[in-house]
Amino acid sequence: MIDINHLTESGFRGNVLIVKNGAVMCEYSNGYADLPNQIPNTADTRFATASLGKTFIATGILKLIECGKIDFNYTLGNILDIDLNLIDPNVTVEQLLTHTSGVPDYFDETVMDDYEKLWTDYPSYKIRKNSDMFPLFIDKPMMYPRGNRFQYNNTGYVLLASVIEKISGMAFDAYLKENIFDVCDMRSTGYFELDRLPAKCAHNYIYCDNTKDYRTNIYSVGAKGTGDGGAFVTARDLINFWQGLLSHKIISEDMLSKMLSKQSGDGNDPEEGFYGLGVWIIDNPNGKDYAYLQGCDPGVSAIAEYNPDKNMISVMLSNYGDNVWALMRRVRKEYY
Repeated sequence: MIDINHLTESGFRGNVLIVKNGAVMCEYSNGYADLPNQIPNTADTRFATASLGKTFIATGILKLIECGKIDFNYTLGNILDIDLNLIDPNVTVEQLLTHTSGVPDYFDETVMDDYEKLWTDYPSYKIRKNSDMFPLFIDKPMMYPRGNRFQYNNTGYVLLASVIEKISGMAFDAYLKENIFDVCDMRSTGYFELDRLPAKCAHNYIYCDNTKDYRTNIYSVGAKGTGDGGAFVTARDLINFWQGLLSHKIISEDMLSKMLSKQSGDGNDPEEGFYGLGVWIIDNPNGKDYAYLQGCDPGVSAIAEYNPDKNMISVMLSNYGDNVWALMRRVRKEYY
């Protein structure tokens, strides 16, 4: 068993679930899902996960490819019947998946670090469906020529969700529920509006230095998740997602191998140096590479990592934005 308490520096607030060879090695819950009413996080608490949901979009796209509905080389101009303005219509599905498209990123993390500022002129409560994100980027120029380099890109996954909607004829979250969440027994996972959350969803909290207390993040993120992220999950559902992927319930062994292999990135950063298809890849010179999903928003932090050599899946979710990455590094150091 893994003792998470000696790995956390100051009482990690959220849920941790670690499974090895199908057996639970660590299950931990701490902190409050509802802080003022002191309702604790429990094993079945649903957490917001920010960009972690990009992996669900990528998996949905790979499913469409295997079904013969689209191809990696299909272009935005081929698929979407909208005015792309300055966006290159020849950007491919594969380039969107691998963050090499160059499409204008509505939140360019190389020059912006405050996600809340996005909603100064465009209120977050307007974000109720995927297409509501378009005004944030559709009039901007390409960042660089398509295929030129890797640069993490949120807009690319909004566009991929639009591809899912166009090809499937369903809202992207309805498609994901039918083809991924239900298939993997992810019964608690979904995209929910912040002003009508279902039961057992944790509120997300941001610490305010000026008042020395917490506020929720309801004005800091979109009212509902879109293609670039925002799903609510439980830790168990993320274990089920990884197990469903690895047992080929959604996509084939060959497609999964492509998804979990290095497709882009330069390797300069030991953790974020490589990218597969919707997942981050950590190079492991002494064995098989590690793959993980991650997300970060104001008051939100999430990671779910798979170590194939140990057959180990580690999930860490916090509704206070606690440092899941530092905790994951300690798990790697002591248990990998």
